[in-house]
Amino acid sequence: MLSATMSSCNKSTKVAPSVDFDHSCSDSVEYLTLNFGPFETVHRWRRLPPCDEFVGARRSKHTVVAYRDAIYVFGGDNGKNMLNDLLRFDVKDCSWCRAFTTGTPPAPRYHHSAVVYGSSMFVFGGYTGDIYSNSNLKNKNDLFEYKFATGQWTEWKVEGSLPVARSAHGATVYDDKLWIFAGYDGNARLNDMWTISLQDREQACWEEIDQSGEIPPSSCNFPVAVCRDKMFVFSGQSGAKITNNLFQFEFKGHMWTRIPTEHLLRGSPPPPQRRYGHAMVAFDRHLYVFGGAADNTLPNELHCYDVDSQSWEVIQPSLDSEMPSGRLFHAAAVIHDAMYIFGGTVDNNVRSGEMYRFQFSCYPKCTLHEDYGKLWENRQFCDVEFILGEMPVAEEEDTAGAGPAETVGSLEVSIREAEAQPFQVLMQFLYTDKIQYPRRGHVQDVLLIMDVYKLALSFQLSRLEQLCVQYIEASVDLHNVLSVCENANKLQLDQLKEHCLNFVVKESHFNQVIMTREFERLSTALIVEIVRRKQQSPLRLYPDQPVDIGTSLVQDMKAYLEGGGLDFCDIILLLDGHPRPAHKAILAARSSYFEAMFRSFMPVDGQVNISIGEMVPSKQAFESMLRYIYYGDVDMPPEDSLYLFSAPYYYGFSNNRLQAYCKQNLEMNVTVENVLQILEAADKTQALDMKKHCLHIIVHQFIKVSKLPNLRSLSQLLLLDIVESLATHISDKQCAEMGPDI
Repeated sequence: MLSATMSSCNKSTKVAPSVDFDHSCSDSVEYLTLNFGPFETVHRWRRLPPCDEFVGARRSKHTVVAYRDAIYVFGGDNGKNMLNDLLRFDVKDCSWCRAFTTGTPPAPRYHHSAVVYGSSMFVFGGYTGDIYSNSNLKNKNDLFEYKFATGQWTEWKVEGSLPVARSAHGATVYDDKLWIFAGYDGNARLNDMWTISLQDREQACWEEIDQSGEIPPSSCNFPVAVCRDKMFVFSGQSGAKITNNLFQFEFKGHMWTRIPTEHLLRGSPPPPQRRYGHAMVAFDRHLYVFGGAADNTLPNELHCYDVDSQSWEVIQPSLDSEMPSGRLFHAAAVIHDAMYIFGGTVDNNVRSGEMYRFQFSCYPKCTLHEDYGKLWENRQFCDVEFILGEMPVAEEEDTAGAGPAETVGSLEVSIREAEAQPFQVLMQFLYTDKIQYPRRGHVQDVLLIMDVYKLALSFQLSRLEQLCVQYIEASVDLHNVLSVCENANKLQLDQLKEHCLNFVVKESHFNQVIMTREFERLSTALIVEIVRRKQQSPLRLYPDQPVDIGTSLVQDMKAYLEGGGLDFCDIILLLDGHPRPAHKAILAARSSYFEAMFRSFMPVDGQVNISIGEMVPSKQAFESMLRYIYYGDVDMPPEDSLYLFSAPYYYGFSNNRLQAYCKQNLEMNVTVENVLQILEAADKTQALDMKKHCLHIIVHQFIKVSKLPNLRSLSQLLLLDIVESLATHISDKQCAEMGPDI
C-alpha cells in the first residue's frame, strides 16, 4: 500500500494545441506531426485595435457575443445616451465595422442580455429610455432575434405568461432553450428563472422554472456561464450585500448547489473578492472571471476556477502581456482558444472602446490524484494491513479493507483508537489529498469529521487538520452547535470547542440556543462554562498567526523520488544497464503498462529494462519521465520532449497531458542555443519533421550555430545532413560571404 502523504497537483499554464500522429509508422515509435509557428504565447494579453468613434461609441453595460470568427457588440451606453447599434469585430483581420442590419432593431438599451443560438443572436430585456433627460426609463421583457446571414432584426411576439420586465440579469442557451435568471425589475432584485424554446418562433412560449436546492439570493449585475452541462453564477449584487459565492445549476433536475470553499486551505488561492459588474466565460473545464467592482476597487486579475478540482487560482499573465486596466460593466466572449473583452467603465467613470485578447491554456487535466486514488479504491499492491479497534486480528470486519490476495505476508499495524469510518476518510486523504465532504451541517456528518480531525492530530497530518477544522467551523449552526461543542469537549479538541462557545454566546444566537432541549441535556460543567463565557468578552484561544498547512502531494512525491522513499524501493529500472530504484505501486498507479507487468509478468530478478518502443531515452529524458510519473511535473528541456512524446502511448498513461506539453514545448522553444541537442534527439527518435525544422533553423542561423561548442560533438552523419542542407539552401555567393566567419 502506498504510504506517502499526498496533495494537489500544479495546474498547467501553457496552451495545448491538438496532438496529431502519423500512424503509418510502426507501433513502437510515433512520428510527430507539428505545426511550426507563428504561435501565440500562453496566458498572454494583447491589446487589439480599439473601436474608432466613427464606427461606434465607447461604451459599457453592453453585450458581446461570438459567431464564427467575429465578435458582435450590441447596445450599452456611452455615458450620455443608450445605444442600439450593432458593431462587428473580425478577429482574423482585427478590423471594426458596423454590422449590416435590416428591419426594426430593439430600442436603445443597456443591462440587457444577448446569446447565440444556431445562426442567430437573441437579445432579451434590459433598461430603456432617455438617461440624459431621465425620462421614459423602464425595464423591458421583449425578445429580439438577429440573423447573422441576412442582418434581419425580428421581434418575437410571445403569447401567454411572460417574465417580469428586468435588467442586469443572467442569460444563457442550453438544450435549444434560452434561460433567464434573476436581475432587477426596477423595484427589487429577483431570483426567478424562465426558459423559452428557440427552435420554433410560432410555437414558443415562456415557462417559469420550479427551482430547488440552494437557490442563490435575489441578485443582479452578475455573469453566468455554462460548463460541464451546468450553469454557474458568480457573485453579484444582492441588495446592499455583495457576496463571492459561486453557485451551479443542473439543467436536468433544476437543482441549485452552492460550491463549497471549506476545502480551500489557508494559504491556497482563495475565491475572488466579492464583486459586481464583472465578466465570466467558460473554456474547457475552467471558468474565467475578470474585472468588476470589488470593495471600491477595480481589480484586473484574471481568476480561474477548475470545475473538476473545485479550486481557484489567479492566472499569471505572460511577461509580454499588454494588460487591460480594471473595469466594470464590460463584456467578454470566447472564440476558439482565446477570450475577447470589450469596453466597460474604467477609472473616473470613463467608457472604454478597447478590445483585448487573452490566450487560454487547455491541457488535459492532471490525473495524479485520481491515479493514486485508484490504488486505495482497488487495494492494489498493498503491503500494510491496519487492524482497527480493540478486536483481535482474526476479525476480518475490523480491518481497513486491504486487498484480499495482495495482503498475504503484509505488515500488520494495530491502531486501537481508530474506528473504521473515520479511518477510511483519513486513508482517502493520504492517497488523494482530499476528503469527500459529507452534507454540511448534519450533526452525524460533522461528528464524523471531528473523529477524522482527532486522528489527524494523532498522526500529525497538518493538512488534514486544517481541512477538518475549516469544514467543521463552516458547518456549525444553531441546530448542531451544542452537539459539536459537547463532542469537542469530550475529544479534548480545544480549538473547535472555543469556536462553538463563541458561536453560542453571540447576541443573535444565545437566546435561541439556550431555549432548545439540547441545552437542557448538556452536562452541568458545560452549561456553567457557557454562562460564564456569556458574561465575559469573547476569548480567542488561537491568535492570528501563520498556519502550517502541511505539504502537498507534489511536494511529498517529489521528496519521495529524490531520495526520501529510497528505503521503500521495491523495483529496479534499468536504463542502458544503469539501475534506478523505484516503487511498484507508484509506477502501477500511473501506468497501465507497469500495472499489467507487475500483476502478470513480474520479472524474477525485480529489474525492468526501460525503453519507449525500440528507442532508449536519454538519462535526462528518463528522469523527466519519472518526475511526471511521481508528481505530475511537466517542466523539461525541449529535447526531452522528443524522447517522451510517444511515452504516454507506450506506457499507458491516463491521458495525453504529457504529449500536449511535449508538443507545445517543442513548437515554442526550439532556439539557436538548443537546436543541436534537439536535432540529435530528433534523429534518434526518427522525428523527421522536427529534424527538418532544426536543419532549417541551422541553415538560416548558421553563423551563430557554427560557434556552438556542441557542433563538434555531432555524429558524422548529422554533420553531413547539415552540409547537405547548407548546399541546398545557400547560394555560391552566400557561401563566399560566409567563409571568413566560419
